[in-house]
Amino acid sequence: MAVETISPAEAAAPRKVRRESQLALMWRRFRQHQLAVVSLWLVIIFYLIAALAEFLAPTDPSAYSARFTYAPPQGLHLFLQNEDGGWSFQPHVNGYKSEVDPQAMRRTFVVDPEVVIPVRFFAPSEPYLLAGFIPMSVKLIGVEGPRDPFYILGADRLGRDLLSRLIRGTRISLSIGLAGVTLSLFFGIIIGGFAGFYGGWFDSAVMRVVEFIRSMPTIPLWLGLAAALPKDWTALQTYFAITIILSLIGWTELARVVRGRFLSLRTEDFVTAAQLDGASDWRIITRHMVPSFTSHIIAAATLAIPGMILAETALSFLGLGLQAPIVSWGTLLQEAQNIRTLATAPWLLAPGICVVVIILALNFFGDGLRDAADPHGR
Repeated sequence: MAVETISPAEAAAPRKVRRESQLALMWRRFRQHQLAVVSLWLVIIFYLIAALAEFLAPTDPSAYSARFTYAPPQGLHLFLQNEDGGWSFQPHVNGYKSEVDPQAMRRTFVVDPEVVIPVRFFAPSEPYLLAGFIPMSVKLIGVEGPRDPFYILGADRLGRDLLSRLIRGTRISLSIGLAGVTLSLFFGIIIGGFAGFYGGWFDSAVMRVVEFIRSMPTIPLWLGLAAALPKDWTALQTYFAITIILSLIGWTELARVVRGRFLSLRTEDFVTAAQLDGASDWRIITRHMVPSFTSHIIAAATLAIPGMILAETALSFLGLGLQAPIVSWGTLLQEAQNIRTLATAPWLLAPGICVVVIILALNFFGDGLRDAADPHGR
């Protein structure tokens, strides 16, 4: 058996050491969590839809048509059968034909496969501002005739396009969750960090406030604060008020976690070394102590976003959150809370499916991030 020998020159040569940053290590471990990777893509898709809502929505969410109230979904077809039996690429939807329900004595719509309405990608539209500042006059998808019905996911009780309203509501619901969690993280880390770092009367006062807020029932507290908003406020003022209300309630759990970690870390050697080196308390907290439990902060943040989304949805569904003309998943579900929706228009429950999908995706994504950031994980 041959033995490989190493020359003295090779032994003396410096070895190349592969160095990776903490983010690179986290990403490499995160990719091993397949469900978390799929959830990441879902979250990215949802937030892209929120950012490009005006471009992706086929029509104006507030445009209504009394001719097509509770019109069923048409469905988008990409291929059309020719007269000779072949198929050609021709995006289209089918029109409607009206029927009268003999039992309920009301008009209903059914999709008529004989009526073909051509659909265009990058269709021209009325001028609008993408994200509020980019002027555009084209939509991703639209019909050629301005009076032709185009309801891929159906219409509501006023004949408004559900798909356009669902896309526009994605921006409101997801931005409330993101903005609310950002404020909650700020309050939770700052207040909980100083309480755990300094202790004493400040720690006792903060913990009593946290215990008082957490002892109150969450939903009645939300309802009471939301009902206290002035009725004459604009939609934008109500939006910011709901975000602040959710943040003022959601910071308590993170503050308790941060405070407990600070109590255990303030006696560690690296904190003592930083103090002896003359580092300020703010630098010790932000540069040494907070990064040491990043995984806890990531887990708390990713689990808090679904809670914010559910809170906004619940408040709007109960009529105490966002109100028309603001379109959110909660306001869309509020319009669907009647017997006819469950019986004859189940497509109006599509916002509920979006809520379930994004909450599951955020939870699985948070689990993957937490495992990747945990320095004691496998």
